[in-house]
Amino acid sequence: MSYKLNINSCQIMGVLNITPDSFYDGGKYDDITKIMLRVKEIIEQGADIIDIGAESSRPGSKNISAKEEIARLLPVVSKIRKLYTIPLSIDSTKSEVIKKLIKHDIQIINDISAISDSNLLNIIKKQNMYVCLMHMQNSPENMQKNPTYDNVISDIILYLKDRQQYCINNGISKDKIIIDPGFGFGKTLNHNYTILNNLEKLTSINENVLVGISRKSMIGNLLNKDVEKRLHGSLAAATLAIINKASIVRTHDIYETKIAKNIIESISY
Repeated sequence: MSYKLNINSCQIMGVLNITPDSFYDGGKYDDITKIMLRVKEIIEQGADIIDIGAESSRPGSKNISAKEEIARLLPVVSKIRKLYTIPLSIDSTKSEVIKKLIKHDIQIINDISAISDSNLLNIIKKQNMYVCLMHMQNSPENMQKNPTYDNVISDIILYLKDRQQYCINNGISKDKIIIDPGFGFGKTLNHNYTILNNLEKLTSINENVLVGISRKSMIGNLLNKDVEKRLHGSLAAATLAIINKASIVRTHDIYETKIAKNIIESISY
């Protein structure tokens, strides 16, 4: 599938976690029947992209092997492609994993490590794929242990500029790069809301800005709500992100977020 991001309208990226331990829906989709029902629901609710993750990156989580990640992803991606043409994003940091999935027509590599595996560069270039580069301080296992910055916005911009230039220097077109400030990945509550308030500054690097706020602790800790009761806070944060020029919103709550997006765009353009 030849795919191009629609830069004129914010894209809704539906989350499909096929992990046993993700912070919100870990273990919920633990067999192919449940997974495919969720895929159907994501599409019917109006998602533009499905982001599939098989390795949890919640605070304190540990890496799994490429072999295990492939075993989780391959049957799911294969099954989706037999039934649907919706663009697919793979939430992975490993070239070994992506190589196994290429034949199933994936469009985006969503890499929380911003290309720690240099072998991904040739895959992205050869397949003409998009890559999402995310900012994270340290690793999921220890990222929330006293995260500190000189200036959180300046530090994130400097990091993402550097990683984007690394990709460009290796033959990847700027318009195939997406950037993500990494809400909750090595950030305090105050850091997260400072980023949200200043999100538009990231467009100085690249207009393709992805935001993943959905149901995260930055919502729960502010409102004192557990994960099942964070919908309204997530929608408020997503609304602010779209107003502040997010071009992709990654969310568990596709239907509700799509409504908010449509209202914003109907009065903004």
